[in-house]
Amino acid sequence: MAVPEERLHDQEEEQPAERTLFGDPDDPYQPGFNRKTIWACLFVGFIMMPGSIYLSLVTGGQTGAADWVTVILFLEIAKRSLVKLTRQEIIILYWAAAGLAAAGNALNNGVTGGPFAHLIWEQYFIQAPESTGLAQFIPSWVVPPPGSEALADRTFFHSDWFVPISVLTAVTVLFTVNSLSMGYFLFRVTSDVERLPFPLAAVQAGGATALAETSSKTEGWRWRAFSIGTVIGVSWGLIYVVIPILSSTFLVTPINILPIPFIDFTVSFKSVLPATMIGVGTDLGLLIVGFVLPFWVVVGSFASSAASAIVANPILYNVGILKTWEPGMSMIPTQIANNIDFWLSFTIGSSLVIGIVGLGGTIRALAQNAREKKEQGKQAQTTILEPPQGRGDMSLKWVLLIWFLSTTGFVAMIYILIPDFPVWITAIFGYLWSPVFSYIGARMVAITGSPYGSSFPFVKEASFYLSGYKGAAVWFAPIPIFEHGPIAATFKQLELTKTSFGSLIKLNLVTMVLMFACSFLFYSLIWKLNPIPSAAYPFTQKMWPLNATMKAIWVKTTLPGESNFLLEVINPNYILAGLGVTGGIFGLVTLLGASPLFFYGFVGGLAAPMWNTMPTFIGAILGRYYFTKRFGQEKWRAYVPIVAAGYGAGIGLIGMIAIAIALISKAISQIVY
Repeated sequence: MAVPEERLHDQEEEQPAERTLFGDPDDPYQPGFNRKTIWACLFVGFIMMPGSIYLSLVTGGQTGAADWVTVILFLEIAKRSLVKLTRQEIIILYWAAAGLAAAGNALNNGVTGGPFAHLIWEQYFIQAPESTGLAQFIPSWVVPPPGSEALADRTFFHSDWFVPISVLTAVTVLFTVNSLSMGYFLFRVTSDVERLPFPLAAVQAGGATALAETSSKTEGWRWRAFSIGTVIGVSWGLIYVVIPILSSTFLVTPINILPIPFIDFTVSFKSVLPATMIGVGTDLGLLIVGFVLPFWVVVGSFASSAASAIVANPILYNVGILKTWEPGMSMIPTQIANNIDFWLSFTIGSSLVIGIVGLGGTIRALAQNAREKKEQGKQAQTTILEPPQGRGDMSLKWVLLIWFLSTTGFVAMIYILIPDFPVWITAIFGYLWSPVFSYIGARMVAITGSPYGSSFPFVKEASFYLSGYKGAAVWFAPIPIFEHGPIAATFKQLELTKTSFGSLIKLNLVTMVLMFACSFLFYSLIWKLNPIPSAAYPFTQKMWPLNATMKAIWVKTTLPGESNFLLEVINPNYILAGLGVTGGIFGLVTLLGASPLFFYGFVGGLAAPMWNTMPTFIGAILGRYYFTKRFGQEKWRAYVPIVAAGYGAGIGLIGMIAIAIALISKAISQIVY
């Protein structure tokens, strides 16, 4: 039974009219890339990036450290130079900052700062206790071997890094080209043809429009909303960011008023809720995200995380399924143990359901579009081929050719690096799997704001094992199994702000070179100051061992003589349980006529820690039942994306000030002593 497509556009979930949020939709498209943007890139790279890196190592994620702060600072400089910035220039400035600070093609380990964030992770993994016995199998094109002077001295200025950096360079170039080409194509399909809403695109677009108002000295409601968010961000940042950073600089033991990123109560509830992760998230940004995300997505995520934690885990422990957990384990060990015993297998089954649902929705949308073409004739056929004038669109055949060539580059690279890995597997992932599931991911982003469920789980891992390959290199290789769906939302932001698409292409050419240089330079400096992870960087110290544990488990599955993790841990009965339970929930949601967004959120929240989902749920409840009634639905929906952008700017601004003090202090102390 399929979910009616029109229900994804429920009136209560729609964004306010474009005219309300972003000005007149009939305004012409304007370029956003110019000389100001180049100066902005230099400013972000050499001034803002080190702070963004430091902040992500301390708190996790970017938290707006470089993006909105950069825009605000440039606005102030421009105003004093009697120069106005348009919303088109501001949105490109935003992406200049966000792109330079992003982790690029690195693993999702919560740190930012360009491609060298990936190498910082790899240097930790090869030396981590969780990776004992793996070091000899990790190739030198990934990271220097243990014992290398490059690792001992904590420096990238060493010849052992030449090959890893060369490989990373090639991967970054190919990935940028691949993601932009496929992302643009997906935008054309999901936005131009299917007219999907893209609920989170309004955050960046609304923030840019708000700041454009103050640049032109016509400050209105957008600027007031942005200012409110900024004040909230600064106030919270004083407690959450400034005190830990400055105390770690001037004191032996850092002062954490609120533990980052959560307060762990797991041990305290061990008797009442065995094998259950209990904690309270301390990042106010999680609550604010609840204001913006579709309500039923948030409700579904919280419902499933609460059910799995409070109901399922104690039952599973009492019947002997969660056998690895022991009383006294904190949250992270509990999560590892529960995932291995049950939830890894169960979520495979549940993710299979959402993958099937997403694929079914995609096929249904394509069939519907084909019917419309047949009924309406030439007018419908030209929808995607004739986009709006002045938007800067490219011919789709050239876009697909560029994507094909970059994918071929990945296939060739994998063959060169790992000649004994079957090239046909790489080709299937690159040419078939990635575009299909990137399309599903783009639809998920356009509907829910999140790409979750856009791919079948553990396909890559299973293919490695079933290929018969023996070794560890494939686990570190840039296999082209990509999810480019979120890139479609970037083009949607450009469309909302009436920014010509060519500006983004020019921006990426500049930032690709600059982010490499700056990421190399400043990760070298920050790594030299303290080991990563360490007490100086609490987020990495707390969360990276979990990531390392899970990766080490998978890597060992293809080593000669090692036991098969897939056979030992992946339980077919639990997979079937996931299929049955999730399929039943999907059927129930469909039967009751409930929002399909609840289903997507429910699957996304399975086995997720409540410290993550609860603040977002509280934000959604406050937004829907308090702020909406106080301000009215239309006004609240218009205000909240801009408030969220202001919050990111506020916490980033105060964090950057603290980080600047910390970096200067540590640099001086090393010189003096």
